Amino acid sequence: MRVTSLLVATGVLLCSAPAAVAGPAVRIHDVQGTTRVSPLVGQRVTGVPGVVTGVRGFGSARGFWFQDPEPDGDPRTSEGLFVFTGEQTPAVAVGDVVAVDGTVTEHYPTAPEETPETTANQSVTQLVDATWQVTGRGAVPAEVVGPDSVPEEHAPLDGNIDKRELEPQRFALDHYESREGMLLRVDDARVVGPTDAYRALWVTSKPGQHANSRGGTTYTGYADPNSGRLKVESLADGPFPAADVGDLLRGSTEGPLDYTSYGGYVLEATRLGEHQPGGLQPESSRPQGEDELAIATYNVENLAPGDDPAKLDRLAEGVVEHLASPDVVALEEVQDNSGPVDDGVVAADETLGELTDAIAAAGGPRYLWRQIDPQDGADGGQPGGNIRVAFLYNPARVSFVDRPGGDATTPVHPVERLGGVGLSASPGRIDPGNEAWRDSRKPLVGEFLFRGRTVLVVANHFGSKGGDQPLHGRFQPPERGSEVQREQQAQAVRAFVDEALAIDERARVVVLGDLNDHGFSPAVQRLTAGGALVPLADSLPPLERYSYVYEGNAQQLDHVLATPSLRADYDVVHVNAEFADQVSDHDPQVARFTVR
Repeated sequence: MRVTSLLVATGVLLCSAPAAVAGPAVRIHDVQGTTRVSPLVGQRVTGVPGVVTGVRGFGSARGFWFQDPEPDGDPRTSEGLFVFTGEQTPAVAVGDVVAVDGTVTEHYPTAPEETPETTANQSVTQLVDATWQVTGRGAVPAEVVGPDSVPEEHAPLDGNIDKRELEPQRFALDHYESREGMLLRVDDARVVGPTDAYRALWVTSKPGQHANSRGGTTYTGYADPNSGRLKVESLADGPFPAADVGDLLRGSTEGPLDYTSYGGYVLEATRLGEHQPGGLQPESSRPQGEDELAIATYNVENLAPGDDPAKLDRLAEGVVEHLASPDVVALEEVQDNSGPVDDGVVAADETLGELTDAIAAAGGPRYLWRQIDPQDGADGGQPGGNIRVAFLYNPARVSFVDRPGGDATTPVHPVERLGGVGLSASPGRIDPGNEAWRDSRKPLVGEFLFRGRTVLVVANHFGSKGGDQPLHGRFQPPERGSEVQREQQAQAVRAFVDEALAIDERARVVVLGDLNDHGFSPAVQRLTAGGALVPLADSLPPLERYSYVYEGNAQQLDHVLATPSLRADYDVVHVNAEFADQVSDHDPQVARFTVR
């Protein structure tokens, strides 16, 4: 759409757009209505009055928000609205009093306008093909979002909630929708999701809601997604704070409320509170004792040769200084030697060589590694990267039992050895032909010896959550379709563990890695059913069980599970997920086992 403007002698700003048939004069609350979808969608409205509260002058979705200074008193109807001007910056300023003509539409982020049913996102009510007059100057007060403002209950569980009457005093999503486009303010907001690469962060308006010891908000169950979370972006051109979890935006942060596919409701700030660092520091775990076997898991986020040397140095620092040089490290997201170049290369010796060299240079042990190259393009992840799981181990502390026969397609099994349990091949992959592993990483199993005792270690990277409906979407409860594959994957791993325990009821088996799911999820529950595997995170208070921060929710995606014959001291080592400057989006964790 092309929008042009003309300043006439009277001082009134006129904007021209394609001609349309004039319709009835309405106010913003008439356009917004009492549901998520406007009752006037598709209609041309004229002379809609309001005060400009924010201007987006960048990107391909430019426009401005305006708000009616005379609300109708109905808590269901928003008094704010967005005027979409495409790639044309609108010639208005905050505080302008305007009268707007335009066509009412519902924009569904990430979906073609003609097929909105293809997205689970909610819509944004807006005016397009707009013209407007600036008639003066004015202001509207910002509504304060505080601890008691937003309901605890997340959303009505009615399927598609698009046309359901809003209940803003009962449901959090309804509360935000009833204020779509309105000027909101949050004071002294605590950061619960660090600044990302897109100049956005997450705060909470409910500082006491599932607060963990490091200032975050922990996701404890599907029924409670933490309604106080709110995304913050900036409409200003100035610097954006590089904030960590636990920092404050001191004073007032205010702007119109928008909705995007990346996190849902977002405060588009015209004013940011002063960034006050909270002093959060990366954690360090204690070294293992002489008689403790330390096993860690670390998602190294698409590690490839040629990565910035600073990334390798910081990963090495994480292993040596923060994890205290564990005896065994299960790595996830190790790419092949050509990284994301899709050239048929599957070997990863250069990738692992660079990492182990960096660890040695940082004062750590000279780790050796074991892994199995996947079939090209068969294990998902970044196209061309051929990500896989791998083991690093310190030969001065632990021995790896090499046994031939393991490859990309041959399944490994527990077998009886010397009155105990070992592996048919080491390293090996669990049931790689199982449909559960389609386009996903196959678990890697290794047989280790520590002080003469055999320990089987299973490194995992289960299927991603990609494709699941969002917590903030219009379908409630959201469908988590990816859970099906992870539960099947968990069943395959659990079958392996059950085989080992059938041979030796005191088998020492450790199952760990990025399971891409929560401790309360069906997949993890499948692994731990009946007590065959003990979730070591259960040794922590519920609010401290997290290794990842997503949309302001601190959550547990990485796990260490062990058979009951093993006793462990367990530690999630927070070095990444809570920080704007992170080398991976996951925190590593380490367990120190007493092996008898």
